Amino acid sequence: MRSRYTAFAVRDLEHLLRSWHPSTAPTRQELAASLAEEVRWLRLEILATADGGPFDDVGTVEFLARSTGPHGRSRQHERSRFVREGGAWLYVDGDVG
Repeated sequence: MRSRYTAFAVRDLEHLLRSWHPSTAPTRQELAASLAEEVRWLRLEILATADGGPFDDVGTVEFLARSTGPHGRSRQHERSRFVREGGAWLYVDGDVG
């Protein structure tokens, strides 16, 4: 989760695509377009986690991410779902609230 936040902050397209589950990943072009927006990520706060340990194949992370952009400050509150495949954690999807 933290590495994906950092990848969004530094616009690391390759890491985001590698860490996104193929069943839900955007296309390279869609992701590149979303990263082109003038957003500066300010802070990540992990609110809760469930599962995701060394013997788990699924896990969830609830977080609050704060940013600033052309329309002012904003926050994203999400509960993200991850699966482990081939030893790597992959982002599947999330509920934004």
